[in-house]
Amino acid sequence: MFEAIKNYFAGHSVMLNEEQNRVLDSELQQRKVSKDEVLLRQGESCKYTFFVTKGLLRAFTINQNGKEHILQFAPENWFISDRSSVLFDDKSKQFIEAVEDSEVIMIESGTFEKLAELSPEFQKFNLFLLHNHIRHLQNRINQLLSATAEERYMD
Repeated sequence: MFEAIKNYFAGHSVMLNEEQNRVLDSELQQRKVSKDEVLLRQGESCKYTFFVTKGLLRAFTINQNGKEHILQFAPENWFISDRSSVLFDDKSKQFIEAVEDSEVIMIESGTFEKLAELSPEFQKFNLFLLHNHIRHLQNRINQLLSATAEERYMD
């Protein structure tokens, strides 16, 4: 049922066993999202990580002057969430919104941990995803500090 994310895992050499497939089938949800639809608002608790199967999402904050600051874009085959909220049950400090009509798979908080308990291979993959997320955030911070607006846009 959730072939896009299963193909993503397989493309990263993560072969799911029967029990892991059952976990995915029982805990994931698919959703169509309209352009400009907000999936997460500042102040809410983030209960999901979103895997984009079609379209484009963005995570952003709004400062006290009403200016938006984009933290991340999530194109197809990419994950996006407020990790601080998902992992530590903090209130979200960001918004997640569809930039265009999109389709996402909603992964409940704790699902990856359940999959990791069933397979050391998946645990390594989950750690890779976390490190990859940190790497992209570091690159984004460097861009914000040193690149021009045009360079950031082109990237």
